[in-house]
Amino acid sequence: MPHERFHYGSLTEFEQTAARESAWLPLSEDLSTLSRPLTMRNHTLSNRIAIQPMEGADGTLDGSPGELTVRRYERFAAGGAALIWFEAVAVIHEGRANPRQLMLTEHNLDAYKRLVDRIREVGIHANGYAPLIIMQATHSGRYSKPEGAPNPRIAYNNPLYEDTPLPASAILSDGELRQIESAYGTTAALAERAGFDGVDVKACHRYLINELLSAYNRPGEYGGGLPNRARFLFNAMESTRSSLSSNMILTTRLNVYDGFPYPYGFGVKPYAKPEDELTPDLSEPLKVVSELLSRFDLPVIDITIGNPYKNPHVNRPYDAGGYVPDEHPLVGLSRMTQCVSTVQCAFPQLAVIGSAFTYPRQFSPALASGMLYGNHCQMAGFGRMALAYPDFANDILHSGGLDVKKVCLTCGQCAGLLRQGKPAGCVVRDAEYRKVNA
Repeated sequence: MPHERFHYGSLTEFEQTAARESAWLPLSEDLSTLSRPLTMRNHTLSNRIAIQPMEGADGTLDGSPGELTVRRYERFAAGGAALIWFEAVAVIHEGRANPRQLMLTEHNLDAYKRLVDRIREVGIHANGYAPLIIMQATHSGRYSKPEGAPNPRIAYNNPLYEDTPLPASAILSDGELRQIESAYGTTAALAERAGFDGVDVKACHRYLINELLSAYNRPGEYGGGLPNRARFLFNAMESTRSSLSSNMILTTRLNVYDGFPYPYGFGVKPYAKPEDELTPDLSEPLKVVSELLSRFDLPVIDITIGNPYKNPHVNRPYDAGGYVPDEHPLVGLSRMTQCVSTVQCAFPQLAVIGSAFTYPRQFSPALASGMLYGNHCQMAGFGRMALAYPDFANDILHSGGLDVKKVCLTCGQCAGLLRQGKPAGCVVRDAEYRKVNA
C-alpha cells in the first residue's frame, strides 16, 4: 500500500496495519523493561531511554552554545532520559553545517563546561540522577556551510546528488583527510575537559565519514575496497581514543544502510534486478562493527540509516515532508527495526541503541519495549519526540505511556527549520520556538 498518514486509534489497529504491510514491528504493552538500569563501562544508566543527537542551529558564531541551546538541553535533562547523545559538534570550522553549528575550541571551553554542569544539575534536581552525556564530533562534508552558503567538501562526485559534477577542488585529498582525522582527537580532548562522558565519531546521514564508506570508485588510500573506505573512520576513532582517558566512552553513530544503490550507497550490494538495488545488505556494515569492537572495544553503538537531506523518509518516516514516499511509513519503520536488530543479534555483548522510535506517536513506548524484550536493541533512541515533548521519558517511566496531545506529529517542520539555517525546534508544541521562528 502507498504512503498514508498516521491515523491509528488503538495499538491493535496499529498492529493490524503492520501485519497487513508485512512490517516487522515487535510490540509490548509491558513497559517495565524501559525502566531497567543498564551498565556501560563504569556508568550505570537509570533507564533504557536515550535522546538522539539533533542539531539546533542555535549556537553563537564562535561555536558556543546559545541561549536556546541551553534551554533545549535543560528541557532534555529534566525529561528523565538516562542518556543524552549531545548534538553534532564540528571538529573544524570548514566542516560546520551552518554558521550557528556548535564547535568546541579552547576559547569557548568554559561555555561547554557550564552547559554540561547545568545538564547534570538539572537532571539530578528533577529526577535524582544525572544523564550520561556523549558528545558527537562531526565534519559535515558535502553539507558544509560554515559561512551560510554551500561549501561542499566531498569524498567523491555522486550523480545521485549532482546534475553537474563538482569541481575537483571540492573533493578532499588524501592529505586533507589525514589532517581532518587529527582534528577529531583535538576536539575529543576538549570534550573530556568540558566534562562530557564520551565522544561519538559521527559516521551517519551522509556526512563526511558516512560518504567515505561508500567511496567505491574513489582512487587512493580512502577508496575502493572496504579497508580503504573505512580507513578514515578507523583513523578518526584512533585519533579520538588516543586523546581520551580510559574513563571516557568512545563510540560512533553509524549508518548501516544509506538507501542508495551500489556504488553510491553503503549497506547495499550490486543486484541483478533493478527492483532489488535498494535491498539492504548489512554484510559490510557488520564487518565494520566487528572491527570497531576488536580495535576499540566499544561499549555502545548508535545505529541509524538513510540521509535526512536526500531520502529523509528512510531514517524518519513522516506524515508530511518534501515529497510523498512510495512506501508505507510502517514499511520504512520496519526496515529500521530490522537493521538495528541485525546488528544487536550479531553482537549481543554490545549495547545497541535503536533509532526512529518517534513515528508511532503514543504507541512508541510499545515498540521500544518490544524491541528491548526481544533483545533487538538495548536502548531506545528518540529524536523529534524530545523536541515536541521533552518530558516524554518521565511520562513513559512514571505515567505508563505518552499523552496523545503532546506527542510529535512527524510533520517535518523541525527539520525544515534546520535546513533553512534557522533554530530548530517544535513549532507545533513549543510556543517559545514559535516566537523565534515567527
